[in-house]
Amino acid sequence: MNDLLIDCSLGLSGDMLLAALVDLGIPIEEIKSSISLMDLEDEFSLEVKEIVRNGFRGLSFSVHGKSKGSSNRTFKEIKLLVENSRCSQNLKKRILKVFFILASAEAVIHGKDLDEVHFHEVGETDSLIDIIGVCAAIEYLKVRNIVTASPPAGKGYVLTKHGGLPIPVPAVLEIAKNYNIKLTGSLQSYEGELTTPTGIALLASLTDGFCQPSEMEICNIGIGIGQKDFGRPNFLRVCLINSLNNEVNESLNKNIDRQNLIVQEAWIDDSSPEELAAFISDLRKSGAIDVACFTIQMKKGRQGFEVKAIVSPEDSTRLRSVWFSNGISLGIREYAISRWVLPRRLGFCTTSLGKVRFKQFKKPDGTLIEKPEYDELYRLSNNLGKSMKEINSQIIKSSSEFSPDSEWSW
Repeated sequence: MNDLLIDCSLGLSGDMLLAALVDLGIPIEEIKSSISLMDLEDEFSLEVKEIVRNGFRGLSFSVHGKSKGSSNRTFKEIKLLVENSRCSQNLKKRILKVFFILASAEAVIHGKDLDEVHFHEVGETDSLIDIIGVCAAIEYLKVRNIVTASPPAGKGYVLTKHGGLPIPVPAVLEIAKNYNIKLTGSLQSYEGELTTPTGIALLASLTDGFCQPSEMEICNIGIGIGQKDFGRPNFLRVCLINSLNNEVNESLNKNIDRQNLIVQEAWIDDSSPEELAAFISDLRKSGAIDVACFTIQMKKGRQGFEVKAIVSPEDSTRLRSVWFSNGISLGIREYAISRWVLPRRLGFCTTSLGKVRFKQFKKPDGTLIEKPEYDELYRLSNNLGKSMKEINSQIIKSSSEFSPDSEWSW
């Protein structure tokens, strides 16, 4: 399976990325088909053409309004538009993730609740089409990893529906901060808006990391030409690559997540097993990542229990109150720990027993491993009167390719 390299060092926008993906070989009919499932055909017509600008050839993608679309769409309205569409669940999730990134940035900038955020330029049909089209193209492409160069900051001022704004515009800065995206720039940087909010939101949503292998086999190249003519080359290129020596995976594995956590624990010798079971259930319901219970020998020869909960720092105060409000301990010990975790995601495999939910995780060498979820094994075991071991063996032998329905997480 190949990787995708996005080189946006000269500029980054939704239409440039979509044009480059079409130039790479994604059928334009695939893009149109996905857009048609959103029932937006009455608002636009598409134009994809090959052009040469400032000495470089590429594709240009533009949306022409039959109507220009509403500039007052809220995030809530866009969610309904996407959720009520006939797109696949995977595509819906990709699209909504991009708009969530944009809405979260706009909510901070304008001091509004997420659902009440109004998209102006981004809410117009051309930006909607760019986002839907890019997400559909990535679904079609099915690459292993997506890696990118850092986008340019640009400089100067741009006229928006809020009036004149400094470049980078606030939404670009907020997204760059939230997703740790480095913007490149210097005193010699070109004037103009080189990175748009739609472009950087797509990058934040799609990329697995910011790196470029030192040695790679180029399988194909796509060039997207920007709408603006800065009097110098303004293009974005995507490269389908085969990273030699698995270098992309090795680089991305540097980003295996290190999480800072807190352990809360107590030794208890005056509670019944029933009380402890209820208390452990309360801890889990209140947000504990995991809870364990061990038998221990305590003072005066009494048999007791050690209850240990692993919690996130954000939840520690709430869970501390669960310990004390429950009344089974007069005190708890608390200390910080850290853990390293591999990325994982959920999805489905089609098997001889039907569609079964799986978990997929990525090992340090880039190998992808899938295993059926425990709840699925338990359900099928009860339904079919077979042991979980038999069910697991049958599922593994007959499972098809893993189809993810969630993003990578830790």
